[in-house]
This record gives sequence, structure tokens and C-alpha cells, in this order.
Amino acid sequence: MKVDAIRLDLRPRGMLEAADLGVRLVCVHLRSLWASCAPVYAFVLLVAAAMLPLGSGWTVLAVIWLKPWLDRSILFVLARAVFGEETRFADVWSARRAVLWQGLVGALTIRRLSPWRSYVQPVLQLEGQHGKARRERVARILGPHRGAALAMQTAFATIESVLLLGLVSLIPWLVPADDQSPWIALLLDGGSWLTRAGVACYLIAVAIVEPFFVGAGFAMYLNRRVQLEAWDIEQEFRLAFAR
Repeated sequence: MKVDAIRLDLRPRGMLEAADLGVRLVCVHLRSLWASCAPVYAFVLLVAAAMLPLGSGWTVLAVIWLKPWLDRSILFVLARAVFGEETRFADVWSARRAVLWQGLVGALTIRRLSPWRSYVQPVLQLEGQHGKARRERVARILGPHRGAALAMQTAFATIESVLLLGLVSLIPWLVPADDQSPWIALLLDGGSWLTRAGVACYLIAVAIVEPFFVGAGFAMYLNRRVQLEAWDIEQEFRLAFAR
């Protein structure tokens, strides 16, 4: 990695401060991110729509389980953004084998329920290591920060849940005035339009929160590498000698 090309202020930070840096990185590059990742999310929506005849629960489960697939394209865009590069969907498509498919089986199976998924995802996706070397690298990146990574993941899960509840709470405004049925009962009725509205609320919540979740984990990963490899010092020396 060309440390001198990184467009971030590299210095040792607390892990929560690093997570905030990741959120800010997503905010700055949000347009590029969604222009690049919207087609990937559209595919996730198609899979979810195909599950609707089986019930709304299966639809939600499909989206939950496919989050790592969406996260891979988000991380690709953010990794380029760190170097000041804007990304289009054409860039994602040209790198589709590495971004969308390589290591996907593991991401959707044995690593799907990892309590620090977005924090170690850059190791799995960007560093290109395999087997024992990758396991040792993941353990080194985690180090003493398992608690911070778990806290970050829990925080974003909570944010997503609260946002979902906020969106669902708007549904009663859509119920016809002459319908006296409890809206909660209608929401849980698998065949009602309100159920589909509830599923749509969840899809919106994922679309809003997921990029920030990936960005926070990525920034925490970068911060850990600053701690391990003194990137901040190397960056300062390179900039000094470049003058």
C-alpha cells in the first residue's frame, strides 16, 4: 500500500474516534458510493422480492444474510476513496471477480455471524492472504480491540433497529381511516400491504445505515494499522522528503 498517497490524516486514534472518521469518510463520498453500489443493492432487492411469496420473514432474512455481499462493494469504493479516487459502477464491475465473488462463500457462511465483521473485512478482502497467514493476520488486527469492534457493530445494529422502528411508526398514517383493524395485526399479516410496507422500511434502513457501518469498521482497521506499522510517521517522512 502506498502510504504517501493516502488522503487521510493518519495518526493514532482511539477506536471510537476512528469509527467517527469512517462515518465522515462515507459522508464525503456518499454520492460516489451509492452511484457505484446501487446496482449491487438492486440485486439484493431482487432476491428479497423473490422471497416474498414465502413470507415477509424470508424476505428480511435474505437481506440480512446478503449484507456481506453488499458490504464488499461498499468497502471497494471506500478503499479507493482513501486515495482520493472517485468510483463508478464500471470500476466495481471491472473488478467484480475480486470484489463480488472472491471469498464470498466464507463471508456468507462461517464468517457471517462474526461479532466484528466490518472491522476484519478489509483483511479478508484487501490484503489477499489465505489460510494460516490470514488467520494470524486477523488475530493481530483484532488484538486487544475485540471489545471496541463488538461495541461498534452493536451500536450500528441498534441505530438500524431504531431507524426501522421510526419508519414503521409512520405506517399508521397510511392506514385508511375506515379500517378499524389494529395496525400491528395488519403489519404482521403476511399477505397485507402493510407487511410489505414494513419490509420496505427495513430495506430503507439497511440502505441508509450499512455504508456507515462498513466505513466505521474500515477506519478502525486503518487506525489499527497505524498503531502496528507507524503509518503516521512514514507518511510524515514521505511528505517531508517530497518537498
